[in-house]
This record gives sequence, C-alpha cells and structure tokens, in this order.
Amino acid sequence: MPSQKHDHGLLVREVRHDLPSDELLCDLSDLFKIFGDTTRIKILYSLFEADLCVCAITELLGASQSAVSHQLKILKDNNLVSSRREGKQMIYSLADDHVRDIIEKGFEHLTEKEGE
Repeated sequence: MPSQKHDHGLLVREVRHDLPSDELLCDLSDLFKIFGDTTRIKILYSLFEADLCVCAITELLGASQSAVSHQLKILKDNNLVSSRREGKQMIYSLADDHVRDIIEKGFEHLTEKEGE
C-alpha cells in the first residue's frame, strides 16, 4: 500500500491566522505567572469573601505586613486587585469578576476528577 503524505497546510494556515500576537501571548504568560505564588493566591481567595485591609490579610495569612504589602503591590500592578482609602487604611478588593473566574476555573480543573 503506498504511503500517503498528510497534507495539513490549510489547517496550519487557518490556525496561524487565528493565533493572537506573540506580544499578547507573552502578556498572557506573564499574567499566569502572577498566579504562580501561593501567598498571592491566598490573598485573592481572601478577597473573594470580603474587601480587606492589609492588617486583616496579614492576620488571615499569618504573614508579615511587609510580605503582604509586597504581594498586594504585585497584584495591583497587574490589575488583579484594586484599592480604596477609608480613613487611614487602604482597603483591597478584587479588580473585577474576571479574577474570580480565572481562579475558579483553575480550581474546578484541579478538582474535577475528585467528584467522579
């Protein structure tokens, strides 16, 4: 039986056309790196429940205020959390529902086999 060469040129061209730019894919990769730190994930999960000040997050995580502040700055610089001033305190919250969606989808993926 003669071997047939698999022609995938059209499919490759279609997929290549639909791929986002390298710059956008790099930005997406950087976004997922932000989620690669347990302390940041704990902070985000805490903010699912309520808007919190640094001292409350520090108490919840059992971490130093400087460590929490550092992680909050990273989250804020990447538009994952927002803040507002209430008197002398900064109150932090999730920037938008997309942040919750990203983490919930990741958690759902991790736990989907447990329910079977």
